[in-house]
Amino acid sequence: MSVTIRRATAHDEAVLVAFNTLIAWETEHKRLDSAVLASGVRAVLADPARGFYTVAELNGEVVGQMMITFEWSDWRNGWFWWIQSVYVSEPARRGGVFRALYRAIERQAAADPTVIGLRLYFERDNTRAQATYRAIGMADTAYGLMEVYPLPGRDSHVS
Repeated sequence: MSVTIRRATAHDEAVLVAFNTLIAWETEHKRLDSAVLASGVRAVLADPARGFYTVAELNGEVVGQMMITFEWSDWRNGWFWWIQSVYVSEPARRGGVFRALYRAIERQAAADPTVIGLRLYFERDNTRAQATYRAIGMADTAYGLMEVYPLPGRDSHVS
């Protein structure tokens, strides 16, 4: 079986929403507000400045996804591409789908001279994911991650 990688389109909205719902539950046991999630996915699909989704297909069926967002580094005068919303459907796991998605993104980033690196964040307890990321050549950094979310007076849209 050959994995096909392509940019997601508006026609992929339903599967992207479904996969994001599954990611939130599997990784954090969180239930997302489906209306907010659908609007968020739609916003990325409609506005390339927000990012883009790449999907993996097997036999014409979407079995994996990866969203890319952007961070400007003034220190390095270039863009980091952030890998987010990674999901591979259960039956397609351990079949090279994630690796194919990652390598496609890596090639696209390398072809753009303004992109200086790839980054991602992960759940600390997800050791399997961390091992996968290290196996494809990613390395731990000295940076931690902190946040204020939701902002005071706003709902989180997650339970």
